[in-house]
Amino acid sequence: MSPRRTAPALIVALALACTRAGESTPPPVDVPPPEPPPVVAELAPEPEPEAPPEPPPPPAPTLDLLATASEAGGLTTFLSAVDVAGLRETLQGPGPFTIFAPSDEAFAALPKGELDRLLKNKKKLAALLQHHVVAGPPLPASAYPSAAASEPAAPETPAPTVTTLAGAPLPPLPPLARADLQTTNGVLHIIDVVLPAPGKAKPAAKPAEKPAP
Repeated sequence: MSPRRTAPALIVALALACTRAGESTPPPVDVPPPEPPPVVAELAPEPEPEAPPEPPPPPAPTLDLLATASEAGGLTTFLSAVDVAGLRETLQGPGPFTIFAPSDEAFAALPKGELDRLLKNKKKLAALLQHHVVAGPPLPASAYPSAAASEPAAPETPAPTVTTLAGAPLPPLPPLARADLQTTNGVLHIIDVVLPAPGKAKPAAKPAEKPAP
């Protein structure tokens, strides 16, 4: 075969091959990317309710018993009697003490002339006032339910038996007009009654003599 004839034939063959190859390969098609899987929203846990803040503790007292009594008001007669009886230094001491201080109304309710007689007798006045004071750990109003409330205390919760500075048991208390006034050397309660003065102890009864056989 002649080289001149071979070259055109080869060109035609290559052209046909390219045409067939182009016909067998489909044109590219744009395929959308796959959608991502749906995201499941996780429910956040509900926040726990915050506990209410604790109230701050009450401020520490800065006044002693007599200064607190003066600030409370209505105890002018009691404070004057303390000075006359010479008990101010004692009641301003370290203590601690519990004072059941009679109000001015309580002293005014005494029989006519009784207060004047007491103020003229330092010894009796001191004994009377000391009968309103208990030394030792302060006694809160809750220790005397019958005094803290208008109703009497239940039998199963008797008030503690304590001895006053006068050396006698503390008598039954009236309802407290004001209670639990905290001080630097004890606690102050205000009552509207003057407690009775401590009486003298009665002598023990002699045993009965046995008849002679």
